[in-house]
Amino acid sequence: MVETRLLSLLAVLPTRPLWSGAELTDRLEITARTLRRDIDRLRALGYPIDSVPGRGGGYRLGRGGRLPPLVLDDEEAVAVAVGLSTAAGGTVEGVNEASLRALVKLDQVLPVRLRHRVSALRDATAPLQASVEPVDPDNLVSLARACDATQVLRFDYVDGRGRGSRRRVEPYRLVPTGRRWYLVARDVDRNAWRSFRVDRIVAPRPSGERFELRDPPDAPAFVSRSVGSAPYAFRARILVHATGTVVRAKVPPTTGTVTDLGEARSELVTGADSLATIAVHLAMLDEEFEILEPPELVNEVHRLAERLRRAGALGVTSRRRQEGGPKPFAAASR
Repeated sequence: MVETRLLSLLAVLPTRPLWSGAELTDRLEITARTLRRDIDRLRALGYPIDSVPGRGGGYRLGRGGRLPPLVLDDEEAVAVAVGLSTAAGGTVEGVNEASLRALVKLDQVLPVRLRHRVSALRDATAPLQASVEPVDPDNLVSLARACDATQVLRFDYVDGRGRGSRRRVEPYRLVPTGRRWYLVARDVDRNAWRSFRVDRIVAPRPSGERFELRDPPDAPAFVSRSVGSAPYAFRARILVHATGTVVRAKVPPTTGTVTDLGEARSELVTGADSLATIAVHLAMLDEEFEILEPPELVNEVHRLAERLRRAGALGVTSRRRQEGGPKPFAAASR
């Protein structure tokens, strides 16, 4: 009974800047003495409820130094759940991971009737531009719960070449890279740590089997190493004449790993399915660099430089012709 009254009072207070005592007692159908006691109980729980003295005074919900539990109505709960789902799959650094934690908590208490509304609204919402494969928020929640409960997961997985497989894993951490989510887990059947792109995980389901965590890796570093160069046909080591901070700002963790060497130098380890791709990415760094390996990449960089030089020269010639200027080598042909 007391809890019901407190929740009702919490739901009413934020709807107006100020409530008089008489208005609250009438609205909640309680006595003035009960109202004062309930206000004191909420304050003890951390809710900042201010008393405004004098004629025209009353009670108002103030701003506190810490976050107390919130009370949401159905519409607010749906809005928050959809917003958290969007943020969890977004690209705002530092927001998606916190959004997932909040989404897991809300998902545990969300009534079934509201789950359907959340799913319908989420399915009907399309982003203006999708730069990567979308991540199912329900999958994220399932994976996060399994990590927290140290419970073995089963799921189907499709790798980068479109090959499907069934996996049984001991989930450890979810790692957002800004554009994608990765699950770091120990593959039970292969007895090895793996990173799995969450958008390629199909139908994750807990097996009911618990496990004991053994020698887990540094999850962010593991993902960076796994997706930075290992899956590609060519691997390169580059000495960049810039600090690690500068290079990391230009190289996503899914593209390569950066080690600060001091004295404004760093080592970049990256990979791609062609040397030409690596050469283009190095040109885009806009920093001085030296190729440590492989030696074939040196030739590819020279070819790229020559190709760009020719393109620049052709561009100048074409512009002169369009402007009606002198043709190249006109002086030499007299």
